[in-house]
Amino acid sequence: MSGLANETYILTGASRGIGRALALELARRGAGLVLNGRDAAALAESAAAAAEAGGRDVAMVAGSAGKDAVARMLVETALANAGDGFAGVLHVAGVLRPGPHCWELPAKHFDEVFEASVTAVHRLARHAFPVLLKRGHGVFVLFGSGAAEITQPGIAAYCAAKAAEEHLARQLALETPAITTFAFRPGIVDTPMQEAARNAKGGGARRLQQVFLPWKERGELLDPAVPARALASILETDPRQFHGRVANLGFEQTGP
Repeated sequence: MSGLANETYILTGASRGIGRALALELARRGAGLVLNGRDAAALAESAAAAAEAGGRDVAMVAGSAGKDAVARMLVETALANAGDGFAGVLHVAGVLRPGPHCWELPAKHFDEVFEASVTAVHRLARHAFPVLLKRGHGVFVLFGSGAAEITQPGIAAYCAAKAAEEHLARQLALETPAITTFAFRPGIVDTPMQEAARNAKGGGARRLQQVFLPWKERGELLDPAVPARALASILETDPRQFHGRVANLGFEQTGP
């Protein structure tokens, strides 16, 4: 029996892409799930698929995890379903809004990108950490990206948000060592974000497409199931080895 069989995780970004693939992978390993995404219809499809794949007590809470009420409801639902079995949070959700230069990006889109990758981290930690600390342990996994280390026209807000998200992982790990906190970089994955970047419009779109189109043309994009299996294996074996660090696909570590 999988080591995840008695554990329940909050999983954001579960409507599609890596989040959906991770929901199915964890379900196959018997984990309980509280799934989150902004698209309620797509989220319901993921929840049904996860339940069919073997997940225990699969629940869903639609909405942005960057909204305080949604983050609180996610934790309350996990507690109601799992009690002491609530094991932690896997924050996969992200928003790209590709194409425009940073100064061209509408304010609502800039805020949307940061809400998904930065504000949501604070709201989820604010509600989940006190509960996990009472249990004495837990995991809090954020999704990082190589974008955190580059400047790239067309996704400036995303790059900045991912840099902030990875920094928050290190900060939270330092402040609260009892909760295993790290960032996981999934690699270059075939997701709706990739498609959006290839079809982007705006001042930075041409230079963005020069990066994203060749990955597709050369067949270099990973299936979402690949990073999903990798992260599930980390959770099942020794997530503590990555505390305060960035875990790259293939389990290489970066950070102090």
